[in-house]
Amino acid sequence: MSKQLLLVAHAPSPNTERLRDAIAAGVAAAESEEIELVVRSPFEAGPEEVMAARAVILFTTENLGYMSGALKDFFDRTYYPVLEEKQGLAYMLIIRAGHDGTGTRRGVETIITGLRWKAVQEPLICRGDFDEAFVGQCEEAGMLMAAGLDAGIF
Repeated sequence: MSKQLLLVAHAPSPNTERLRDAIAAGVAAAESEEIELVVRSPFEAGPEEVMAARAVILFTTENLGYMSGALKDFFDRTYYPVLEEKQGLAYMLIIRAGHDGTGTRRGVETIITGLRWKAVQEPLICRGDFDEAFVGQCEEAGMLMAAGLDAGIF
């Protein structure tokens, strides 16, 4: 039986597309035959994808000190339909922040607290000017999530 891992990624630029793709590459590098990665933009993802998922990776840019409007739209559409049945869902947050990412993290975590999802690690915040190291960090995060899901840790 496959374990579905949902990557909800707002990637509006070539650099954020590279980071989204690095997360997916990390999941693939875990070489699990049981993990099925589903990649959606926040506008494409909805309650059905969350209900089918065993874990979620949220990837957002920092926009005006907050999460992207696209990710907020995702939460607006999915919050109540998944609230009761997906409590305890494992998730990971990755933020591409031009500044410090604090407001973005706080905004997402406020919503996640209401959903009662469980973080598998501290958020990965790729801060400041684009750095090639972000690509490796995102790949590692994807691999960690896939390996943990594959091993039944979450």
